[in-house]
Amino acid sequence: MSESRIIRALGLCSGGLDSILSALVLREQGIDAHWVSFETPFFSSAKAKKASKQTGVPLMVRKITPVYLQMMRSPSVKYGKNMNPCMDCHTLMFRLAGEIMTDQGFDFLFSGEVLGQRPMSQTRTSLRYVEKHCGYDGYIVRPLCAKNLPETMAEQKGMVDRERLLDFTGRSRKPQLQLAEKFGVTDFPAPAGGCLLTDEIFSRRLKDLFGHQDAYPEKDLDLLKFGRHMRLDPRTKIVVGRTHQDNEQIGRCIDPESDTVLQVDQFPGPLVVMPGGGGEPMQMLAASICAGYSKAPTDAPVLVNVQAGGHRRQVTVLSLPPTENKKFFI
Repeated sequence: MSESRIIRALGLCSGGLDSILSALVLREQGIDAHWVSFETPFFSSAKAKKASKQTGVPLMVRKITPVYLQMMRSPSVKYGKNMNPCMDCHTLMFRLAGEIMTDQGFDFLFSGEVLGQRPMSQTRTSLRYVEKHCGYDGYIVRPLCAKNLPETMAEQKGMVDRERLLDFTGRSRKPQLQLAEKFGVTDFPAPAGGCLLTDEIFSRRLKDLFGHQDAYPEKDLDLLKFGRHMRLDPRTKIVVGRTHQDNEQIGRCIDPESDTVLQVDQFPGPLVVMPGGGGEPMQMLAASICAGYSKAPTDAPVLVNVQAGGHRRQVTVLSLPPTENKKFFI
């Protein structure tokens, strides 16, 4: 490695153990490792921030929702089991990281990927696809499995000592745990579980949103994480809170200018939001559903407050029992 200057590397960071170890392996060689974490409504940078605080590896965070949604609407490679476009996701992130690398003078990119660890996104073919299509072919070092992959530009130029990189493969976590013990890393999240696009229920809701809207405000994407989601007709959806905490989370996603909000008067019950509003028949149906999930008597008319476009009114409905709502569920 050249002694004239410090080699700088920029890595993708999820905050998981593999991300942490990949940076520490490079840092052990005297390389100035930095991280970037990309955020959308589907995954956050919270774990990456924690990892950065624990390890001292500098972290930059970038929100990429618009460009990410554009990719999701027409992925080049099919989705995974749910709405997870893993191949195109990784390609996009490496492309964006590569642009930062170029702008800020980093020498190469890296990640914590391990050959064979994931059946879709970490096969030899998948890793090669991402590298070839992100626009930075030869610039991506994968320190944990580098010895099982072709030499990168960084290795060929002596920026990285290939002999001090690793040859992890497969799904076993034992080598990572042993390496974590060596580095003194004891606090790290369980593997997987960080991307909502791999969740079946969330994916159904997102697919429904894509099928019924041309635009996707971030608050509509955030709403997908909470409550019960029901499609009343092709133009009307409601989200019904399950708990007090759910009600609070849903309340933070409301646009009072465009959304209709319903809540039972005088009795505990759910907050119901109708994103983008809806016609009178749909509002009355939503009010009946709202009453059905509340503590109001089931054998008497119920008053429901309806807020729409800055105007508030009360409607009287009969409760629709939750057992009759299954046909509306997304």
